[in-house]
Amino acid sequence: MSEISLAEWNRFIQGHPNAHLLQTGEWGELKSAFGWEAVRVINGNVGAQILFRKLPLGFTLAYIPKLSIGDQPLAPPEEFWNEIDGICKKRRAIFLKIEPDVWDEENIFHPSSFILSKQNIQPPRTIIVDIHGSEEDILARMKQKCRYNIRLAEKKGVTVRPWDDIDGFHKMIQITGGRDGFGVHSLEYYRRAYDLFHPTEMCELLVAEFENKPLAALMVFARGKRAWYICGASNDEERNRMPTYLLQWEAMRWARSKGAEEYDLWGVPDEDEATLEGQFEKRNDGLWGVYRFKRGFGGELKRAAQAIDKIYNPLLYKFYLWRVTERESG
Repeated sequence: MSEISLAEWNRFIQGHPNAHLLQTGEWGELKSAFGWEAVRVINGNVGAQILFRKLPLGFTLAYIPKLSIGDQPLAPPEEFWNEIDGICKKRRAIFLKIEPDVWDEENIFHPSSFILSKQNIQPPRTIIVDIHGSEEDILARMKQKCRYNIRLAEKKGVTVRPWDDIDGFHKMIQITGGRDGFGVHSLEYYRRAYDLFHPTEMCELLVAEFENKPLAALMVFARGKRAWYICGASNDEERNRMPTYLLQWEAMRWARSKGAEEYDLWGVPDEDEATLEGQFEKRNDGLWGVYRFKRGFGGELKRAAQAIDKIYNPLLYKFYLWRVTERESG
């Protein structure tokens, strides 16, 4: 086993149709355009796409997002881990972080050389909407207010269609980020994501409009039986027409047309359900505002398994954790 090309990786991952979006070659190419290096390895029926981020003094951070390509999550043969160790050491990785593509309640094996991490990169908690069955079944599982808002948007003249105006989407997401207090990527990032994924039919950019005026938009991704709502935006106009509700519904319909059976709403506060339900009407900080919106779609609250780290340089690893803590507290 050794490092393989992008073309070889794409052929390999075609045999794993339910591998996570973040393990696709397209995702690796997206991250490679913005400061990361993507390295791919396979061993029989298991494989991994590793992302390396350059750090000062020639060191790197190694990261495998959503690893579960094989028969058992995180239980490939020993030579697989030895190869990954060699690749990480060659690139002077301070540590390797893996976020398993399994849920927290699932019993997974991981090598003893790893420790549970204190930090996740992707949002650990999310809401998964079951999009099995008929459209009536899916709507029936939603909260009554959410169904009402979807139908209200239709009655008030909101329409949804595919869009290719990346500039318009970026302007809209800047408005959303400023309003809701979260960071956004550059225009080039969203353009590159669209150019990589849209031709493969794994992605669609949808816009909700009223009288040909864009009100809200989102990027939805689908692969195998799963779909992901990665990023969305809305401006401050015509919000009483509830365009974001109809937009999500049409994204779910698009995902179903691609064969998806579940729709990942991608990120809510990392709290248990009792805490979320007890506080969502009072809080607007962080992801609390989006939880209030996302809960209406009738999905199941899920938490990903905690990230695990393998440390190659203990001293610099401690320094890294200190810097992360400082940023989060600041």
